Amino acid sequence: MKIPICQALQFLEQPPLTCRRKIAGLFALVLVALVSVELSAQSAAPVTLIKAGRLLDPRTGNVLTPAVVMVEGDKIKQVGSPSQIGVPDGAKVIDLGGATLLPGLIDSHTHLFLDVVVPPKAESQRHSNGEFATGLLLAIVESPSKRALMGAQLAREDLESGITTVRNLGHSGIDGDTELRDAINTGRVPGPRMLASGRKLITRGEYVQSLNPALAEVILQQEFLLIDGTDRAREAVRQNAFQNVDVIKVSADENLTVPELVAVVEEAHRQHLKVAVHAVETASIQTAIDAGADSIEHGNFVTDEQLRQMRGKNMFLVLTPTFYGGFFLKITRPSIVMSPGMLADEKAAVARRNERYSQLVQRVLRSGVRFAAGSDMCWFYPGKTRGQASTATFVNLRDAGMPGLDVIRAITVNAAEVLGWQDRIGAVEPGKLADLVAVSGDPIADITELEEVRFVMKDGQVVRNDFAVH
Repeated sequence: MKIPICQALQFLEQPPLTCRRKIAGLFALVLVALVSVELSAQSAAPVTLIKAGRLLDPRTGNVLTPAVVMVEGDKIKQVGSPSQIGVPDGAKVIDLGGATLLPGLIDSHTHLFLDVVVPPKAESQRHSNGEFATGLLLAIVESPSKRALMGAQLAREDLESGITTVRNLGHSGIDGDTELRDAINTGRVPGPRMLASGRKLITRGEYVQSLNPALAEVILQQEFLLIDGTDRAREAVRQNAFQNVDVIKVSADENLTVPELVAVVEEAHRQHLKVAVHAVETASIQTAIDAGADSIEHGNFVTDEQLRQMRGKNMFLVLTPTFYGGFFLKITRPSIVMSPGMLADEKAAVARRNERYSQLVQRVLRSGVRFAAGSDMCWFYPGKTRGQASTATFVNLRDAGMPGLDVIRAITVNAAEVLGWQDRIGAVEPGKLADLVAVSGDPIADITELEEVRFVMKDGQVVRNDFAVH
């Protein structure tokens, strides 16, 4: 705003009080103008209309046919039929034809900073937890910068496959996931919305053993925070809170005591953080239940009585069907030559694992316990991106006997509750963030449609649209 020199001189010739009043009035006009510009910019948020043949509401199972979703800025403004929602002036229209729209997928349990290549059997047999620990140690001792770049790549691959939100639960170095989360949030790199856990809390001896004594502490501290008594348990939570994490991840084994985990839970809740506990065996699952964890991750050997206790305490079970259906064979056979005997043993193990996991899924469904799903993906899958590997894992739940609609719920509305973000994501509803995916067919009838997501929107921005006519 320019003021002619003559006007300025006139101001100076006025009595002081008059001059001050006129200046104050001028500033008030400028302020009003600035506020008007600001409000105008806010009201001019871009509007996008997405049209599709079908819209699935995972919570109810209802399907709207045909459907229109109006997006304003990064939020969903309206959802309805074409007769209910008109096209506002200046709105962008995305026509997906007969596709099925559903909420953006949520991976409740993943590891974006690991891409473990399984070593040959002779090598893995030389180490405790040999299939996993070798790759983990390599990730820890290599350059954090290299690891961060890999994490950014895997995050982008997840997003491109329709996973718009993830909960990254450990194995990301000291600050890998918190920094990647912030970089994604500020638009520096593409990726899903992230909840970051920072370093995983463990007891000594979990994951890696027999390290060089001169280096052991330094190596462990790059990846983990050790629990050794209740005081150190609380301090571990505080260290992660200082790193501005979104959730606390604990690995429970036979060495973790209930008082130690209670200390973690109490301190985390005091910091307004949820606690996710890795617990596979029956004893560690009971420790997590007794300590009041918010979610139990994996839970492979949970008993019916423990499921009853979890339901009573409103705890979530996050299923991770990663190895169902011979996953280990799929990721190793392209690069590892197996003897006939080894191949026969592994196929027999696959059959046993499949049967056990199918029984687990059925018991969980009967129990009424709240459940969600995560890929637990940390493995290099030849021929697939990270996103493709993760969505293929979700499909395993259907193969284990879970109805298609329940599978979709486990990675949308239920997953949003696990994260504590049910007010933001997990459903296509007014007021929610505009995270949408679309597939060609009916994902309830054929859950494998989720492996072929063809449209992805996050925060109102189109990430991918294979339906577009070029």
